[in-house]
Amino acid sequence: MTNNIYPIYDRIMTRQDKEALLKQRGMMVWFTGLSGSGKSTIALAVERELHQRGILCRILDGDNIRCGINAGLGFSAEDRKENIRRIAEVGKLFVETGIVTLAAFVSPTNEYRQMARDIIGSEDFIEIYVSTPLEVCERRDVKGLYARARRGEVKDFTGISAPFEIPEHPAMSVDTSRQPLEESVKQIINMIANKLQQSS
Repeated sequence: MTNNIYPIYDRIMTRQDKEALLKQRGMMVWFTGLSGSGKSTIALAVERELHQRGILCRILDGDNIRCGINAGLGFSAEDRKENIRRIAEVGKLFVETGIVTLAAFVSPTNEYRQMARDIIGSEDFIEIYVSTPLEVCERRDVKGLYARARRGEVKDFTGISAPFEIPEHPAMSVDTSRQPLEESVKQIINMIANKLQQSS
């Protein structure tokens, strides 16, 4: 830390103050899985259900973040790691403000996900593995990325020319090719509700 930086952490209002105001607990629900697995679709549905229940939440989505705060990052291993690090730091701010935060990112390695967990805090971090198989994700190919990766037009594409490491201990796994969206959302909402209830 340089000599001209003076953090004011000890003077700002606390997380407890924010959570008391909102009457809820902040937490991070981190969706990981291949492109096209259904991460964003599930996160959007969870957001709507939480909103209907009067719970303040915020989605952090891969494409949205790369159009804004991380617009200058590429897709090298170093840039991907920095992408996740920044997301985790931003997510931590939301969590410490008492907001239920939903992050939908490929985050392909256990190292990246552990880094995010360490930044945010394991007690506030729920990892959900959207385990939809590669062949299903590729059939959907909603962005045309798999086809481009197969043609060699997209380098280091997760699942094709770059690996995806299956999470070691996710709190939950959902496969959108086997389970209806409504059922996945119900299970996730129940998990979040239990967490919120434990803190009340």
